[in-house]
Amino acid sequence: MVGYDDGAPAPLHALFQQRVDGDDALLRLARLRFEQFGLAAEVYGGSAGELDHTLAFVPGDVRRSIVHLPRHIDVLREADRAAVSAIVRQFGDRVSGFVVHDRLEMPARLGEFQVAATQLSRALVESGPASLFVEYAAGSQIAEFLALGAALEGIPRVGLCIDTGHVGIRESRRAFARIRPEINFDLARLRPTDPRLPDLVDDVQSAVAAGLPAVLTLTAALVEQGTPTHYHLHDGHPLIPHLSDHFGFQNRLAIPFTYRGQRSLDPLYGVAGLAAILEATRAFEPDVVSLTLEIHQVEARLPLGDAAGLFAHWRDLTNAERMNAWLAVLTQHSVLVNALRP
Repeated sequence: MVGYDDGAPAPLHALFQQRVDGDDALLRLARLRFEQFGLAAEVYGGSAGELDHTLAFVPGDVRRSIVHLPRHIDVLREADRAAVSAIVRQFGDRVSGFVVHDRLEMPARLGEFQVAATQLSRALVESGPASLFVEYAAGSQIAEFLALGAALEGIPRVGLCIDTGHVGIRESRRAFARIRPEINFDLARLRPTDPRLPDLVDDVQSAVAAGLPAVLTLTAALVEQGTPTHYHLHDGHPLIPHLSDHFGFQNRLAIPFTYRGQRSLDPLYGVAGLAAILEATRAFEPDVVSLTLEIHQVEARLPLGDAAGLFAHWRDLTNAERMNAWLAVLTQHSVLVNALRP
């Protein structure tokens, strides 16, 4: 398979949504920042009405948006396939792709999966240029997820989505179980303040380091298969409580003791890991790979600067500045991604 050394890099999207309470000025702020940095959008589509409203604000002079459909959708269920087909037929000529989550039982039901993919493929082809991507989310084995990709051969417009956070967290938990089989608890149950961590930290970080090879293995195999692939790019660490990923690639995990001269731990990937992932994606044909910065977890405030006029009718700018800070992380990461790839 020929890469795209001499062509354009994979399209770069980022999350486009109203992250905090407020009115449409927040979406206008998002549009301004995306236009300033040339970012395409990935939007959430909880309903046709919500999707139609959000798409009205995305920049119109970059690649069409990708739509992340609700995580409860299971395309193995006929009713859910019908719902996805309806959304595809309504919006398939306005967007470039749709994302749905996988299910743990999918690899054991490959025949049903192929039937579902074929039906959705038909709706996609009839509706416009969009594709559909099945995202790694349920935690299946890497080989099992690759079997889904192989089952999609010959089915137009349907591919897979590699979520770097989901893959990395799951593989680090598996690696820790292999490294310390005598310890009867899941790595994800540890916390930075756990008194056991200082004695386990070397093994924890060895397990965390398993995330990057897993993503690179997936990527190489999907390139070989020729499977259309979309990436959700974000970082994290299994010891973070609650949502352990969806962070930026320059975050570290704070700990209450010193480890290798620092009071923090390397995340799953960091900037070097991001660079390795981007390099691996260059092996894809240019029309079968795309990227989204799916960074959720930002809590800060940033003055509005040139966007202050959008909020002249607001008395309290707290949420506007919170939204602006989140957008700043996304746009700074777009600069980082573009600096790391040709």
